Amino acid sequence: MAPPRARGTWRVLALLLGIAWTLPNSALGLLAGTAGLPFGARARINWREYALVFHRWPWGPGGALTLGNVIVHTGESLDARCRSYAHRAGLCVDPDMLLGDHERAHVFQYMVLGPLFLPMYLLCGGVSVRNRFERAADRYAHTGRGWWPWPAPAVPTNGRRN
Repeated sequence: MAPPRARGTWRVLALLLGIAWTLPNSALGLLAGTAGLPFGARARINWREYALVFHRWPWGPGGALTLGNVIVHTGESLDARCRSYAHRAGLCVDPDMLLGDHERAHVFQYMVLGPLFLPMYLLCGGVSVRNRFERAADRYAHTGRGWWPWPAPAVPTNGRRN
């Protein structure tokens, strides 16, 4: 086992490589977030989420969207409580979670998959309770573990047949 200082060095190196690997996605997020600045959006670095966050982003149905290390968010704070995808779909009853925890899972997913994230996310169903990326982000937000989407967390059925 490496000494603690060496482990910290490897962690920082992995973080920097992940940020570089997902830079094309972050550029899209930066473009989207910057477009909202003249309409009231405000940018802040959020170290906990490893992201530049654009709060009060003026478009969309509400909530947040992660693109690389950039999060565009329609609200004031990522500390807002929200429901899981499965809960909103009526498939189970989950406790509320912090929106920032869910979005941080997506940041981690982006840093591992880089430019492959968006095509894989769309192939897995896009914004949907069936999307393994969303289920993993919900699991991470509830437990603090399990942000990686493989193997796919089960879709709750609430006793229904799929």
